[in-house]
Amino acid sequence: MVAAWGNHRPLRLMFQDEARFGRIADRRYCWCHRPDRPVVSAMVTQEYTYAYGAVSPLDGAFDSLVLPHVNSDCMQIFLHEIANRYPGDNVIMILDGAGWHKSKDFDLPENIRLLFLPPYSPELNPQEHLWDELREKYS
Repeated sequence: MVAAWGNHRPLRLMFQDEARFGRIADRRYCWCHRPDRPVVSAMVTQEYTYAYGAVSPLDGAFDSLVLPHVNSDCMQIFLHEIANRYPGDNVIMILDGAGWHKSKDFDLPENIRLLFLPPYSPELNPQEHLWDELREKYS
């Protein structure tokens, strides 16, 4: 895989994943006997946004984009962004087997190669742990 690049740029190993974030509930007043006025949680909206992230465990570099969907078009945008952020590196992007990761229509940048994790193995992807940390500390 590395020899296929035919250049002497440094190799960068990155792990990629997506996460869904959104606002699901809000606090509202509800009906009750006077003089009480309790506040309860109520489902107001189900709008989500998606964070695409990639981490390089060897040097700690982390890159992310917030995009409206998880699909091959947004994945293409993310791959091009990573290629632009590391133009002097050959990037091996390790990712899971989601359908939008395997599009036949991808226009892979010349400095990126994709490598897929085995099925049902999220514990092998350090990017998954970053999402857990974000959700635990900042939700």
